[in-house]
Amino acid sequence: MLLLGLLVGCDQAGAPVEPVADAIDLEAKLDDLFAPPTAAEVEAVRADWAQRDVSAAEVTIELTESYPLSETPATLRIVSHRVGEVLHYGAILAPDAAAPGSLPILMYLHWGDSGVEVDEIGIVLFALGELRDNFVYVIPSFRSEPLEYEDREWVSTGPGGHWDYDVDDALALLNVALEITPQAKIEGLSIVGGSRGAGVALLAGIRDERIENIMALFGPTDFFDDWVREIAREAAMGSPRDLPGVAHIDSTFIQPYLRDEIDLAEVRLELVRRSSVLFAEDLPAVQLHHGDADETVVVSQAHSLIRAMEALGRKPPEFEAFIYEGGGHTLFALRGVIPRAVGFLRRALGEG
Repeated sequence: MLLLGLLVGCDQAGAPVEPVADAIDLEAKLDDLFAPPTAAEVEAVRADWAQRDVSAAEVTIELTESYPLSETPATLRIVSHRVGEVLHYGAILAPDAAAPGSLPILMYLHWGDSGVEVDEIGIVLFALGELRDNFVYVIPSFRSEPLEYEDREWVSTGPGGHWDYDVDDALALLNVALEITPQAKIEGLSIVGGSRGAGVALLAGIRDERIENIMALFGPTDFFDDWVREIAREAAMGSPRDLPGVAHIDSTFIQPYLRDEIDLAEVRLELVRRSSVLFAEDLPAVQLHHGDADETVVVSQAHSLIRAMEALGRKPPEFEAFIYEGGGHTLFALRGVIPRAVGFLRRALGEG
């Protein structure tokens, strides 16, 4: 059994010193934290989500510039808007010649926690090929992180809100895009997300019934998984993993919980509101991709969602999951992912 704070050190003269903290039975604390979530906890999170305001507020167009989609003229807009007390930035890209209300939105949710560059949408455009002209593209930053375009940068305010408040930022920008982009329509709304962005995409699909399709690449789904428990154990022992979101969760929830500065019930709700698997019945159509050699987000996260969706009787085309033998945490390690994803996204165009 692991104990924190029981080791008594010595000073430079060899004299014993007092323990730096009270004894903590770490495994017991983790047992309490990672016990199976209850129906009451799930409903408490639903109630919290229901009262959040993600309407388009105080919208300002910061930049308007030509941004061709291959040979198709298109316009890029960088916008700012308010999400509660947070000033948030995002990008909207739309083909110029499209008729009003003719194009579904495709939202791109980025990896990592260092912000997003507008040009990251290039991989999506490349994958879509001849379909690239058929969408309005929406690219949110996340709070406390930059949106970058060429040599310019706009930094969203507020403390980081990995996964949970990332959804607020994305949904608020979606509402901005629908308000200021004549070409956009709400039908066929789709999200593509990788890693952190995939986790956000799944949670957004749960919270907003307008979202119809989610293509999720190797993202987290279950914060009660043993893999997350091991990450929490390492953080508690002073060796947090260098993974997106770990520093935020460690400093904001794990360490305060171990010091009894935050209630167990509150920390457990933080895990619930990041676990899409607990709300699987509310998910729209999902195509899931994950490599079984992924060391960044382990494949058990995919299997958690697969089990939940199978228990609900969700089958293709409403739910598809592809596990790639030897695949790691990169798009190009998943052989065949691009044609599968494009085929899935055709449904947004009424072709699936």
